[in-house]
Amino acid sequence: MSVLDDIIAGVREDLDVRRQKLSLDEVQTLARQAPAPRDALAALTPRAGGVRVIAEVKRKSPSKGDLSAIQDPAELAAAYERGGAAVISVLTEERRFGGSLADLDAVRAAVDLPLLRKDFTVDEYQIWEARAHGADLILLIVAALDDATLDSFLKLTERLGMHALVETHTPEEVERAVAVGARIIGVNVRNLKTLEIDRSVFAALAGLIPAGAVVVAESGVRDIADVETFVADGAQAVLVGEALVRHSNPELTVGEFARAGSALHH
Repeated sequence: MSVLDDIIAGVREDLDVRRQKLSLDEVQTLARQAPAPRDALAALTPRAGGVRVIAEVKRKSPSKGDLSAIQDPAELAAAYERGGAAVISVLTEERRFGGSLADLDAVRAAVDLPLLRKDFTVDEYQIWEARAHGADLILLIVAALDDATLDSFLKLTERLGMHALVETHTPEEVERAVAVGARIIGVNVRNLKTLEIDRSVFAALAGLIPAGAVVVAESGVRDIADVETFVADGAQAVLVGEALVRHSNPELTVGEFARAGSALHH
């Protein structure tokens, strides 16, 4: 069993517990009552003078273990917003990442930026749930979904006024993401089956993504040099977690990352 399979098995168990407390009908009612979603696609569309940063509220990861205690996710998110983040990502997976929907709620109340609910979406319940909790963007991992499910999840997401970050790791997955009409395509340089990082994967895949889609580099950002490399290889946005939560001044770091690569855009 790969790491991804193992994570998804846990996600399904935790989902069953939440579903017993709140039916799909109830979650759908809450989603329809939620304030209108913010436009994450517009927020991630590149503009002159740098790269768009998706800054992540992330306590731990399967590859690195504990990263940061993050006593106050809202305070961290507000620092990201002040630093110039375009979107804030909140991990809601509990077992491996130490996240929760409570973190998402706290961040939603604190910032006005679009929010990515970062989780392993394997059931439409989670898409309605994301909207009910104020998410504007969800993660769809191509490796975790068959084509029909990927297509139906993307359509539901867009019907609810949200967008999806469609995550890929191989040329075949990029092809599948493009085929369903994904408009925000992420290339994860971490292999979710082995957790190994290979930064060269980004350059190899970014060129396969058609113009008009926003290209996001996911994982592997340690510093400004990594951001600049990804931008040079075609990234319009970078998703950064560990390098920000481990830093003593996340606000400053987000700003530095956001300006990185600006010379390459001119």
